[in-house]
Amino acid sequence: MSDTASPIGVQVRPGIVHFALAIGGFAIGTSEFAAMALIPYFSPSLEISETTASHVISAYALGVVVGAPILAVLGARMPRRMLLIGLMLVYAVAHVASAFAQTYEGMLVYRFISGLPHGAYFGVASLVAASVVPREERSKAVARVMTGLTVATVLGVPFANILGQTVGWRWGFGIVALLALLCIALIWTYAPKVEVRRHGSPLSELSALGNRQVLLTLLTGAVGFGGFFAVYSYVASTVINVTKAGEAAVPLVLGVMGLGMVIGTLVVGRIADKRPTSTPFIIMAIGGLLMLCYGPATASLVTLIPLVFLIGMSGALSIPLQSRLMDVAGEAQTLAAALNHSAFNTANAIGPALAAAAISAGYGFQSSGYVGALLSVCGIVVFAVTVADARRSAKPAR
Repeated sequence: MSDTASPIGVQVRPGIVHFALAIGGFAIGTSEFAAMALIPYFSPSLEISETTASHVISAYALGVVVGAPILAVLGARMPRRMLLIGLMLVYAVAHVASAFAQTYEGMLVYRFISGLPHGAYFGVASLVAASVVPREERSKAVARVMTGLTVATVLGVPFANILGQTVGWRWGFGIVALLALLCIALIWTYAPKVEVRRHGSPLSELSALGNRQVLLTLLTGAVGFGGFFAVYSYVASTVINVTKAGEAAVPLVLGVMGLGMVIGTLVVGRIADKRPTSTPFIIMAIGGLLMLCYGPATASLVTLIPLVFLIGMSGALSIPLQSRLMDVAGEAQTLAAALNHSAFNTANAIGPALAAAAISAGYGFQSSGYVGALLSVCGIVVFAVTVADARRSAKPAR
């Protein structure tokens, strides 16, 4: 696609551009995952239960689902540099508001607004990252942007959790606002001043919504990845209330799970290119089996830590599904990329909500593992339908 080629005569340093964009991914990743880890701290402050507090996570996810397609379509003709700055500005302001929230209802609204720029940012950032390197290095460029998100699970989330334990949960959201402002400054300084595609239009982007393969692939992510979020949302509460390891162990467990995500991303990135169809099946199958073991493993940190590391590796499901979307989306690459994050944040809403229902029914925090396993199985079924549909469509008419 020629629209991602570096503009003639514009001198940029790709490494710095990618770093600037990755800072935005780091801010988003810290916010998305740290909010789950901060549930035990902000729920008493807002005078709500931990299961009710999980609705705040769902509100953010809903914001991503709503904002990604709308902002991707409306921004089809905007200069991408300015669109990225605008998205990060909204992100910063919404997190300042979250940090000062005084009521449960207010937090719901602020987290919903926080989620609006999420998917569109990653979609546009991927295109900008690819525009500053040769065509044969575009995938590597996009991966560098996504590295910010995975590294956030190792560094940003545990740090935000430590802030929640020490100086207060509000700083967990405040630090994200500062990161968003840093991203704005870096993009303003280093991102190329590339004008939007002349042939881009909202209608061409909207064509993704009529593509059955795009929709089925997105549904796979929305369902299959829900299992990961079902477990992740209640890891902190499980460590404190079930494993009885104390609050000090929470950052360690979250960091190990985040490290699993980083390594999983690197491993799956290599495998998915060679086995694009079988990789999602393998990830969801292994992830489901691991989640079945989650309940018994919560009895001790000795068994819980290695298991959450392996479950963290299953968080790389987005890589093969994103590659598949690039193959089937046609001219709607920006919207498809944005919708991919909508799908995974739909999973971020479904997983915690179902896990909360199981916990509220009296099955304990460890039941989130069984909910996760069930969602993984459902994801496998949906992706099997997706693959079968693609093969049927590829057969020549008789």
